[in-house]
Amino acid sequence: MIHVRRQIGILALALLTLIAFDRLATAEARQVNAVKDGWLVMKIHSLFIPEDALSGSNIDVDVDHGMVTLKGTVPNETARAKAIQVAKGADGVKGVTDQLRIAPEKPGTVEKAADKTVDATKKAGHETASMTRKAGRKIDDGWIKSKIYAQYLTDWKTVLDDSDIDIDVDNNVVTLNGTVKNAAARQKAVSIARKTDGVKSVKDNLTINSTR
Repeated sequence: MIHVRRQIGILALALLTLIAFDRLATAEARQVNAVKDGWLVMKIHSLFIPEDALSGSNIDVDVDHGMVTLKGTVPNETARAKAIQVAKGADGVKGVTDQLRIAPEKPGTVEKAADKTVDATKKAGHETASMTRKAGRKIDDGWIKSKIYAQYLTDWKTVLDDSDIDIDVDNNVVTLNGTVKNAAARQKAVSIARKTDGVKSVKDNLTINSTR
């Protein structure tokens, strides 16, 4: 009887060990996938930046095992088609689900100050200037979001690897949610956001993932 109990105990211990290893392997697999998915989010946003057709858009990119879901708003069907095309063309994307909504572009957005030229002349002690702006995307909430993600991509392999950051922008105010691997990554993420054109302020809700 004692021998049987010992065998049962050994089998139970072995089963618990297998379960523990399985959970650990699953957690590690999820972590590796999250890193790849996080990189892909940043990559797609970086591809959104130069697309003039996306001016007035505010798009959220969700990625799960390479499957991309586009959420948020675009001003028209042309912008929707462009966003889907760009996402599908990114390396590593397995498929794209379109959940975008068409919403009118908000009036009074701040235009992107890019490629400005100034011609100043002085007449009768008065200075006059004319400024010409190059056509391009505007510095609105959507542009700011994509711009920050694009800058994060540059630091992915050095500081922000293993980060899982969600960026929300409302009236040029940025909120950072999610996790980073250490204090240096947190400081870098906040610093990049604060220095981005058009950003009024940054709310830091990031947490450090102590398990990494």
